[in-house]
Amino acid sequence: MDVTLPDSRAVYEHYLSHQQNRTRARMMYGLLAARIRPTVRPADRDALMRAVRGGAPLLIAANHVSDRDPLVLAAAGFRSPLRARIGRMRVLAKDELFEEPRQRRKIDTLGGIPVFRTKDHGIRAAADAGRQMIGVCVERMARGDSIAVFPEGTCNEVDPRHVQKLGTGIGHIAHRALRNGTQVCLVSAGIAYPGDRRAPVVTLGAPVDLMPLVQETPAAITRRIQADLQTTVDAAFRIAG
Repeated sequence: MDVTLPDSRAVYEHYLSHQQNRTRARMMYGLLAARIRPTVRPADRDALMRAVRGGAPLLIAANHVSDRDPLVLAAAGFRSPLRARIGRMRVLAKDELFEEPRQRRKIDTLGGIPVFRTKDHGIRAAADAGRQMIGVCVERMARGDSIAVFPEGTCNEVDPRHVQKLGTGIGHIAHRALRNGTQVCLVSAGIAYPGDRRAPVVTLGAPVDLMPLVQETPAAITRRIQADLQTTVDAAFRIAG
């Protein structure tokens, strides 16, 4: 099955039930951690450990400043309490990453779910696929999987220190999951690259229970996520210098 927009219904039916080999996933995350060796700083390690052990699905929101970000985030996950969620962690990734078979196998092992972005396919063409993607994320969270998202949608080449306005997709995922009765815990991840070729810095925000926002709109939830992500990005850049 090719990951193409005309086949989006079949694509998302596949990724609704797809399960990567967890042993291979841990190995790949571990190899990335050994190769990249990011500096990882949780804002509250104990609270993050409690959230991971508590079992509620995590919604991980990361800023996007480089094409390396997904690999850096995976490496940071292995070097943090998030390591326990490897194998039950899904990562939203642009559809073009699934085109080449060898690369697709790697993305699948890392837990990728394809996203047909508006900027690549147009608003009208991508809208239905976007609704399907959100449905897959909500169902997988109901089953206990965590979801990692780069909600800026594209690399921030203007001012990496300032998070771009987030698309409301992440708010719709959280909103629908909460309305379905799934407890969702937000963990923001700030990524920064020091200018002297030191290892990238990843800060992990204190977990935030989103259930009190169950009556809010997707747009309001998105704004709450953006504010938390900006705080975490600020911390990453302070460490990176």
